[in-house]
Amino acid sequence: MKFDVYGVGNALVDKEFEVDESFFQAHDIEKGLMTLVSHEQQQQLLTVLTEKYGIKKRAGGGSAANTLYALSQFGGNAFFTCKVASDETGDFFLHELGNHSIQTNTKNQREEGTTGRCLVMISPDAERTMHTYLGVSETVSHTEIDFAAVKDSKFVYIEGYLVTSPSAKAAVTQLKKFAEDNQIKTAMTFSDPAMLEYFLDGVNEVLGIGVDLLFCNEQEVKLWADTEDFDQACEKMKSKAKQFAITRGAKGALLFDGDNYIEIAPHTVEAVDTNGAGDMFAGAFMYAITQGEDFETAGKLASLASATVVSSFGPRLEGNHHKELVTEVIG
Repeated sequence: MKFDVYGVGNALVDKEFEVDESFFQAHDIEKGLMTLVSHEQQQQLLTVLTEKYGIKKRAGGGSAANTLYALSQFGGNAFFTCKVASDETGDFFLHELGNHSIQTNTKNQREEGTTGRCLVMISPDAERTMHTYLGVSETVSHTEIDFAAVKDSKFVYIEGYLVTSPSAKAAVTQLKKFAEDNQIKTAMTFSDPAMLEYFLDGVNEVLGIGVDLLFCNEQEVKLWADTEDFDQACEKMKSKAKQFAITRGAKGALLFDGDNYIEIAPHTVEAVDTNGAGDMFAGAFMYAITQGEDFETAGKLASLASATVVSSFGPRLEGNHHKELVTEVIG
């Protein structure tokens, strides 16, 4: 196989701001969730944030893009399908993929318009709240998918955010069926609690008969299962995911390897920015299992990597940090 993971997702550039707790109520923003907004709404908020706080960091983003960036920097091979516009933001996004270490659909990914952007508001408790304008990402469709590359991959990886776009949802549904028909493993992330609160039918449509591997956090699995009982939610998840990894913040993570539950201890760190933590967890985890490591080892690497990324601003680590983490956990 040429690629460890073939992913599809929204191409976004993040602009991060440190905000006061009172900012959300003052501007009627739902804290802790990703909210889709129009270009005009985002521009208005950007002006307010820039004038009040100033930009803390600009970085390449997007859920699946962050995950594949991590996987590639750890040493894995990735292909990422996305859509960016022929603008400076699009140039920046592609550069941020890691100096072209990720193969992507360069022949048909760029068009006139605006590349997707995400305003990330980091509150004093390190939680991230996002207002996203998808731009051309909203029109991702099956025409961007490279099915030859899919056939040459160990895993297909789908981000939950794609269910907000009819064309993207149709594309990943087709992609998932193609993977299943060709005995390629399927993985999915729920991406954000908002996807389960407002787009649950779409999430379940993409899940279909289920996936080989699912990533989510504790809040998301409870929302999906419609229960406050974590154990019940996990048992219900077994009906749709052969294996899964659930992050639990300060409680670490719970894995299910298809036979047994495995608890992964947390790493105590001073969190400053949780943006990208789940993406990093998935990237580290998928790197480890595609290189032949077991679930417990993959979970330990993912836990350390996600703890490391929340210790600094931005959804990604610099390239050289990834190999240090692998050495610490795997040797």
